[in-house]
Amino acid sequence: MKAVILVGGEGTRLRPLTCNTPKAMVPILNQPFLEHLLRYLKEHGISDAILAMGYLPDPIQSRLGDGSHFGVQISYLVEESPLGTAGAVKNAESFLDEPFIVFNGDVLTEIDLTDMIKRHREINPEVTMALTPVDNPTIYGVVETTATGMVKRFVEKPTWDKVTTNMINAGIYILEPGVLEYIPTSAPCMFEDHVFPKMLKMGKPILSYPSDAYWIDIGTPEKYLKAHHDLLLRWSDRAVRTQGESQIHTTALIEGPVLIGEGCLIAENVQIKGPTVLGPRCQIAASVVMEGVVLWEGTQVEEKTVLRNCVIGSCTHIGSSCQILDDCVLGDDVTVGEESKLASGTRLWPNNYVDPGMLQST
Repeated sequence: MKAVILVGGEGTRLRPLTCNTPKAMVPILNQPFLEHLLRYLKEHGISDAILAMGYLPDPIQSRLGDGSHFGVQISYLVEESPLGTAGAVKNAESFLDEPFIVFNGDVLTEIDLTDMIKRHREINPEVTMALTPVDNPTIYGVVETTATGMVKRFVEKPTWDKVTTNMINAGIYILEPGVLEYIPTSAPCMFEDHVFPKMLKMGKPILSYPSDAYWIDIGTPEKYLKAHHDLLLRWSDRAVRTQGESQIHTTALIEGPVLIGEGCLIAENVQIKGPTVLGPRCQIAASVVMEGVVLWEGTQVEEKTVLRNCVIGSCTHIGSSCQILDDCVLGDDVTVGEESKLASGTRLWPNNYVDPGMLQST
């Protein structure tokens, strides 16, 4: 079975992290997200992937090549203009003459695709849609189903008094090729808003596949950071793990779970508390305190700075005695002057400069 992976979006919700990096290539535990997804698909017997791309396609192709490194075969399709989730799949129609999987390119999950495929083949609907439970269904579009698991209605962002289920569309579908007939050619079209509601009105069968397996949409900085925390906290040994050689001073106090990329320099009296990830070639000066942080590659943090529950883009320089606190997100190549204090939720775009001593509001 082939998979169409939707990676054409601009990653607007994830900015400033996606200003220079396509969303599908943001690092998860120091590896591009799309590499995690390809390995997950391979584990479930999916070895033929079609990447439907639009925004910043070159970094994806140059990194993944033909897919042989991951044991998969990759084909690339680049949209000239945004086609939406369904339009992007229609654009791949010439590759799709058998049942296939559609996968949103920002979903990190452990849903059992093997069992989902088995269920689809047993029931033989036109569509099988994975569903996942959420704590707050009012911010999503929920999916109502019958007692036999068939989809009967989509309800977009219901108020609490109208919530009938907490199950939402997980962004994973198995489609029969005939579904492509319901999608217009070379025109923007969304599965969620157009194709699936239209199919229900026509009486076409859509099977649900509910699962409580791990699932998260990494499409916002908050969810991106949470995904890291979730993955690290699941390490049974709560270890400090290194990827290649790094220089770590003997007085540094590191409490796992922590992942340290290759070529990092960690000076004396540094305190690092997990869940934290340091990308390759990060430099952490003396007496820095870090907790719950994700640093991208090549970032420098000067002495006595405090970082907590934040995400820092690549090649950023943070001066001495700074405070960068909860939910701050800094893009690539940002410079923060010494003794600056960035309030919770601060966003800094690539190449921003913060004057020394500045108190940065949200």
